[in-house]
Amino acid sequence: MTATERRASASLASIFALRMLGLFLVLPVFALEARKYPGGDDPAMLGLAMGIYGLTQGLLQLPFGMASDRFGRKRVIVLGLIIFAIGSFVAAAAPTLGWLLVGRSVQGAGAVSAAVTALLADLTRDEVRTKAMALVGASIGLMFALSLVLAPVLVALIGLPGLFTLTGLLALAGITVVLWRVPPEPAEHKNQPRGRLSVVLRHPGLMRLNLGVFVLHAVQLAMWVAVPALLVQAGLPKEQHWWVYLPAVLASFGVMGGTLFPLERRGYLRAVFLSAVGLIALVQLGFLFQASGTPQMLSLGALLFAFFCGFNILEASQPSMASRMAPPQVRGAALGVYNTLQSLGFFAGGVSGGLLVKNLGTQALFLACACAMVVWLLVAWPMTAPANPAHKAP
Repeated sequence: MTATERRASASLASIFALRMLGLFLVLPVFALEARKYPGGDDPAMLGLAMGIYGLTQGLLQLPFGMASDRFGRKRVIVLGLIIFAIGSFVAAAAPTLGWLLVGRSVQGAGAVSAAVTALLADLTRDEVRTKAMALVGASIGLMFALSLVLAPVLVALIGLPGLFTLTGLLALAGITVVLWRVPPEPAEHKNQPRGRLSVVLRHPGLMRLNLGVFVLHAVQLAMWVAVPALLVQAGLPKEQHWWVYLPAVLASFGVMGGTLFPLERRGYLRAVFLSAVGLIALVQLGFLFQASGTPQMLSLGALLFAFFCGFNILEASQPSMASRMAPPQVRGAALGVYNTLQSLGFFAGGVSGGLLVKNLGTQALFLACACAMVVWLLVAWPMTAPANPAHKAP
């Protein structure tokens, strides 16, 4: 990477990290703390208040991505972070669960993921794009693991309103990064003839990736409906679950760095990508086996490590491929569609995961997740990975 590419990657990853840390800090404690609000005894409203963020974000990712193609990436990112901060402060001041729902929905309206990813693609060359996207993915993974450690401590000190206030302040900190740390955005995409959304929706490679990101995040959220209970059954109190999550996440980054980047340079990106999809399918079958008997801590830890290996490889490679496949004049729109399907995957995974466990049991959940991954593998099989200028013959 050049100095500009390193600066762009680090600064844009920090924007993701600041925003996602605020979100992740709330998630581990939201369901318990929100019950203390007037109206918090309604499970349906509680679930809606928790999940509405993903729905509003999913609906607005595409408009924000298309706006970034027309008006510039930085303007759209700053606007989105302001909206996100306003939603955070509304949630912090919420007197009832209804107002908490309003705050969460406004948070989701600050849907800047597509614009941030498009700007990162604008500022990096194709041959280092996957590394740049991996840095973003790593920052999100680290924030998730960190939130599992910090959330119980912080909520005891400042409560749920304090966490939402902190979330808003982190978003405002992200604005300062956009204005003073992110390199100037290139003007080339503004001077090109505007592309049409139909170009994105008719592109077979992009649509395979869009289906994939939907399935990946639906499975990710659905499996977390049941995984914590398996860890408890294996003898690990919920306060200590991060003992398993954090080492699994950190070790998986080492595996990703040692496999994805060198194999991509040698032209094996397609093989690595499909192997990661297959690995997550096998992980779901492993969880199915564990749920069928008495869960074992060592086996659950190994399965979580394998899951994060596959997940991080896909999180780095998918947006990189999407940005390289998309014509530059519709790159924001293409990543808007991609991030829309990602957000809707979160929403669908949470809803379907809860319904499956409630009506059919944990084993049905993991079986459904395995089947979804197999369907994705079959759809992705004909894919052709975009050429990498740094390709080295083996």
